[in-house]
Amino acid sequence: MTQQFMNRIELVGRIGQDPATHYFESGAMKTTLTLAVKPPYKSDSPMWWDLELWGNTAQVATDWVRKGSTIGVAGELKFDVWVDKNSGLPRSKPVIRVSELELISSSKRGEESNTSSNIPEPSIANANF
Repeated sequence: MTQQFMNRIELVGRIGQDPATHYFESGAMKTTLTLAVKPPYKSDSPMWWDLELWGNTAQVATDWVRKGSTIGVAGELKFDVWVDKNSGLPRSKPVIRVSELELISSSKRGEESNTSSNIPEPSIANANF
């Protein structure tokens, strides 16, 4: 039997800023990032995506991903919904909840990227939800 994914998105791009990591009292960990993806057509403007990572995947992103890193992600598209405090109108934005992270180019926190480094980089992390 083959798996069918009704809501799956896969992207490769560059990170827009260093990861923002939040720790919860429950012990859960959440990391947020923005990803710039070059459009497949001629354009100077990248498409920007908000990413949300949890658990082990969040830890890998916190340790290895920095602004400018190239990564590949797979996950599901969801929408964050809230009420705007100023206007009282409902608002929403698309967010990719990442379940798989592939590090294409990265550096460990506090270290510059160096191809001659003896530190092995993890290549894929799977989130446990």
